[in-house]
Amino acid sequence: MSITQSSASLFTTATEEKEGAFSARYSLWIKEALDELPHSFTITDPFISGHPIVFASPGFLKMTGYSREEVIGRNGRAFQGPKTNRRSIMEIREAIREERPVQVSILNYRKSGSPFWMLFHMIPVFGNDDGRVIHFVAVQVPISGRKMRNGSGCSEMVFGSCRREVCLGSYVHQERALPVECDEQELENWEHCEASESEKLKSVEAVGNVLSVLTRYSEFAGRLVCGKRSCLRVADCLSSSLVISLGRIKQSFVLTNPCLPDMPIVYASDAFLTLTGYKRHEVLGQNCRFLSGVDTDSSVLYEMKECILKGKPCTVQILNYSNRKDKSTFWNLLHISPVRNASGKTAYFVGVQMEASCKDIESKELRPETRQLSVVGAVRVAVRSSFMVTC
Repeated sequence: MSITQSSASLFTTATEEKEGAFSARYSLWIKEALDELPHSFTITDPFISGHPIVFASPGFLKMTGYSREEVIGRNGRAFQGPKTNRRSIMEIREAIREERPVQVSILNYRKSGSPFWMLFHMIPVFGNDDGRVIHFVAVQVPISGRKMRNGSGCSEMVFGSCRREVCLGSYVHQERALPVECDEQELENWEHCEASESEKLKSVEAVGNVLSVLTRYSEFAGRLVCGKRSCLRVADCLSSSLVISLGRIKQSFVLTNPCLPDMPIVYASDAFLTLTGYKRHEVLGQNCRFLSGVDTDSSVLYEMKECILKGKPCTVQILNYSNRKDKSTFWNLLHISPVRNASGKTAYFVGVQMEASCKDIESKELRPETRQLSVVGAVRVAVRSSFMVTC
């Protein structure tokens, strides 16, 4: 066997393994059922290293020019190129990290190297048993162009809401426009192209059809999936890679999610549990106010609330209550800081705690700023790293 034949054999085996892992959750006939759908779509598995594609529809293969063996096992970024808009990529990555649907226009590339605009509509698929994300379904709808002629005699090519008019041999520039005769280079250079409403509706219908097939065939295997998280524990809000990264930070801190009701704690470090005397299951899902008590200064709580609402960092000295047997109190030198995602939106708040005596506070000899800011920096790096590996 030649080296080329050997490599091809190994690649085929890896492809079969990933397809087998995908089919195991549903039934033997899942791929046949999905193949019958007319849509262009892929299904990825975030639990496999590299978040690879585990199923690609015939429509997707026809649209991109790849064979199934060339697609299975690859990450979706393989179909992006030098002119793909980074903002669109960041939107997709952020949606994967937050395990939520997203619909965005993006410039992708066929196997031949030619670029094309498409509407990318992705949804997470959750397991019924534990509420964890099992797969991501991504539907691709090409953004079609169509020629029109307006009342002034100007020819016009419309790509969704992207267009450029041609009048008497010269361009009349309009925002998000494309020339009538648009070659691949001009298409590549276009910054953004919005899909039409009909194309958006088409993507929604396609996503619904794929999800319906997955749901139906998961019943045969007894491992049900659905389009909504049915059994979510707060601890499951974080990806496993992020939990591992946060676990390497040894100082006392908690991570809260402002996107969830009452901004609950979604991660608590071991040092925080040691400081407060609580068990992890007693902390996760709680708002940080559970550490306050009758003697906690309400003006400090108000100051913290205002900073959080404004998305600004703050440092306070607050009396907190532990869960130790003596129900003791302790002075908490608390620093709160927002952790933002790639688009600048606050994804989490990190709260770093340091215990100090009243004497330390009054003498102002303790300077925790350096340690606290280093923790904030480490958390931001962990979140950013987790964010980057999702797509």
